[in-house]
Amino acid sequence: MQNPFRYFNSSPEVIRLTVMMYIRYPLSLRQVEDLLFERGIDICHETVRFWWNRFGPMFASEIRKRRVHHRSYSQWRWHLDEVFVRINGKTHYLWRAVDHEGEVLEVFATKRRDRTGALKFLKRTMKRYGRPWWFVTDRLRSYGAAIKMIGNLDRQECGRWLNNRAETHINRFGDERVRWPGSETSKPCRSSLPLTPRSKIIST
Repeated sequence: MQNPFRYFNSSPEVIRLTVMMYIRYPLSLRQVEDLLFERGIDICHETVRFWWNRFGPMFASEIRKRRVHHRSYSQWRWHLDEVFVRINGKTHYLWRAVDHEGEVLEVFATKRRDRTGALKFLKRTMKRYGRPWWFVTDRLRSYGAAIKMIGNLDRQECGRWLNNRAETHINRFGDERVRWPGSETSKPCRSSLPLTPRSKIIST
């Protein structure tokens, strides 16, 4: 495999740091430029944009592969929750699965918050990460109906404070941005799901 960094004067470590800073944190191009300059790395904000477009998909692919290799660690306990969002002016329901370490496993938007939507979300997540030991949910009946259909009703845990980990990620939803090139989040969007730039969160 050819080295993707062979035509660049900067080292791969600097390129990776720059791209991941822009993707992981809610920073603008110029803010990334300033932070790097304080650390002795003098590059232009347009260079940040170019590296992000060039190497963002490659880094995303590497992260997905690592998650597949280590997915057994995400099979212990899943925290599930949902939140209302607007996509192109229409109300949708965003389902999220967070593992016991706080890692967001999957996000999925549906038009209805019913058993069909919950079941589709669970099947999609289990297809990627396998079947967990425990499902931690709120008291939404759709979860119980969907988990019963997959034959794991005895592994569901419900409680007022048990699902705080998922609730914490929901509360941070408006402050996160993931901007992988080629997706609808390539424009600044205060969201961690490929929603449109005008997607809006409705507090519940």
